[in-house]
Amino acid sequence: MTIGSSVPRVLGSSVVRSVTEDPRTRGPEDPQQRIERIYELQQRNRAAVASTTAAQRIAKLRRFEKAIFAHQDDIRAAMWEDYRKPAAEVDLSEIYPVVSEARHAIRHLRSWMRPKRVGMRMALLGSRSSILHEPKGVVLILAPWNFPFNLTLGPLVAAVAAGNCVMLKPSELTPKSTACMKRILGEVFDESEVAVIEGDAPIAEALLKKKFDHIFFTGSPAVGRIVMKAAAEHLTSVTLELGGKSPVIVDESASIDEAAKKVAWAKFFNCGQICIAPDYVLVDERVRAPFLERLQSWIGKLGDDSRGVIVNERHASRLERLYKDAVQQGAETVTGGAFRGREISPTVLTNVAPGAAVMQEEIFGPILPVLSYRTLDEAFDFIAAKEKPLVLYAFSRSRRIVKRILARTTAGGTAVNHALVQFYQLNLPFGGVGHSGMGKAHGYFGFQAFSNARGIFDQRTRFSAIELLYPPYVGKFKEKLIDFTVKWL
Repeated sequence: MTIGSSVPRVLGSSVVRSVTEDPRTRGPEDPQQRIERIYELQQRNRAAVASTTAAQRIAKLRRFEKAIFAHQDDIRAAMWEDYRKPAAEVDLSEIYPVVSEARHAIRHLRSWMRPKRVGMRMALLGSRSSILHEPKGVVLILAPWNFPFNLTLGPLVAAVAAGNCVMLKPSELTPKSTACMKRILGEVFDESEVAVIEGDAPIAEALLKKKFDHIFFTGSPAVGRIVMKAAAEHLTSVTLELGGKSPVIVDESASIDEAAKKVAWAKFFNCGQICIAPDYVLVDERVRAPFLERLQSWIGKLGDDSRGVIVNERHASRLERLYKDAVQQGAETVTGGAFRGREISPTVLTNVAPGAAVMQEEIFGPILPVLSYRTLDEAFDFIAAKEKPLVLYAFSRSRRIVKRILARTTAGGTAVNHALVQFYQLNLPFGGVGHSGMGKAHGYFGFQAFSNARGIFDQRTRFSAIELLYPPYVGKFKEKLIDFTVKWL
């Protein structure tokens, strides 16, 4: 998730806007006009899409999944052109999460759409209550550049499963991926149901001026505030998947080799450009030396072909600034520290000053500060002094210590003795808390995000017990009945 940028450049940077063909005139279509046209199309089509059955939505998701595999090579090529993402990582981190979301929804959608009966209170005898999940309407998905397919199409699956019309705005920093997504979705959906909007900052701003029924945003906390403010103008609900400094606690009892291997993989996957990547490590000082030794070893085993590059020169310069600032304040480079344009070697720092910029900003790149602690309370206080993280990672073989960590910290999610893989568990809610986000995604939680949980109260008998409490409130019987209801029902 992007950080440390000015508002226009996070929403979109100064690039040439794509011009699509106007289907009405077959001439070039202005991007602003395209927004207006598609928005009106989807507003007119929302009722028809909302009324689709589970079978119809499942059929759409099956066509979508089939189209993804039909274009698998195109997706790999697009990701390589955008920022040299290896094919294996494209398969594992872009395609697999999306098709997993689709398959999960296909398996469970009938159950999700079915009205859920809830219990009855004695005071409401003769009634039946249920919860019906209905579509929100026309929704907007604003996606980032770091996992363009995953973080655009994953939420799309949930929105389609919930019966919405969807306007998607991917990042302009990955133009090849955006163009590829547009082609794929154009084969599956009509624009009146799902449409990709290409463009830069003015396009994002124009979209945010529209009255959507829900906005799903993935990006930085700074831009999350802008999205939330724009949504508030229309009282639009939001899901904000933001970032933060996700810590790792390595306890003395942990398997040091295992912890080092998993931290190395999680931190330097996608060149560290992952919202749930470990941001810094807090390791028990008694195992600090062996942890650093094993960490260096595992970094060496990752291989050059798995590293990719930073998305652009601006983000690479930001990372170099963070590194140099830390070193100037006394940090020591254990490994890495090489900056060659957009290529940055996996870098581990120790003795990092708490006030250094690298410990204040979300790093979002291949730089890993490793700090030590003497007691767990020190680690807890260090984490608590910062904003609530998106994820907290804990490596320990002591269940007592794990329980203590969970009791003394808070985070959007937590993984114990692993890293990153919790993203693939679709039966868990994914999302932040406070500064790291609001609302949840994945599986049923994503379906809920794009649905209105409509409470249905149905009086099945002509007479209801509550009518005995109607006014006038006179007489001993009425007084006793009210008193009995308040105390016992």
